[in-house]
Amino acid sequence: MIQAADVGVGLVGKEGKQASLAADFSILQFSFLGRLLLWHGRNSYKRSAKLAQFVIHRGLIISIMQVVFSALFYFAPIALFQGMLLVGYTTVYTMAPVFSLVLDRDVSEDIALLYPELYAELTKGRSLSYKTFFTWLLISIYQGGALMLIAAWLFDTEFIHVVSIAFTGLVLNELLMVALEIRTWHRWMAWSILGSLAVYVASIWVLPAYFDPAFILSTAFVWKTVVITAVSSVPLYIIKFLRRIYAPPAYAKLA
Repeated sequence: MIQAADVGVGLVGKEGKQASLAADFSILQFSFLGRLLLWHGRNSYKRSAKLAQFVIHRGLIISIMQVVFSALFYFAPIALFQGMLLVGYTTVYTMAPVFSLVLDRDVSEDIALLYPELYAELTKGRSLSYKTFFTWLLISIYQGGALMLIAAWLFDTEFIHVVSIAFTGLVLNELLMVALEIRTWHRWMAWSILGSLAVYVASIWVLPAYFDPAFILSTAFVWKTVVITAVSSVPLYIIKFLRRIYAPPAYAKLA
């Protein structure tokens, strides 16, 4: 019966450990079951859903930018981001902030145990569904399109300048999106975002093949980067602010 269940929970009893050895989770006392489901189970589901969808978003947005770039430049066989930019984007520039989302929580442990009604929301699967997937898909399409279209609109005389503006806007957008999704800040979340930003700024000076230091220090680079980052990120912050006011989730009313 334990093995046939979606998640098997075994209790270590005086009759032996056969049930606990065959289970996915083993507990020493039956009273631990409530905390396992209402607190640890809630966090596991919420965090896994958020992380999975954010990883999809992180990979999809850069693909959308490449598609838009190819369409704008007559489908020329040219990669928008090459070499260390792609490697850095998937590792040191965004990996730590994205995976720091596993430390997030929407309610405290006391509230989760005090209001077991919140568990009913999890059984509906709203945190990871077709609706949330297509929502993140639309967000990726909008942000990737906005970043690339505006970068092309602000096109400079040098291709490397367009890459610098678009890639910097992409990295800043991802860091802002991580901050947008955080409900309860943890010190490691803040350090991961600030640390990744510091690594990116430092790498600009050690990757002269991808960045022009003279252009990076110019006011043109600063205001163009601010514009594309704001257009891609600020609307989502406004939407989230309005949803918190007019359609807050159940946990927000208790936190």
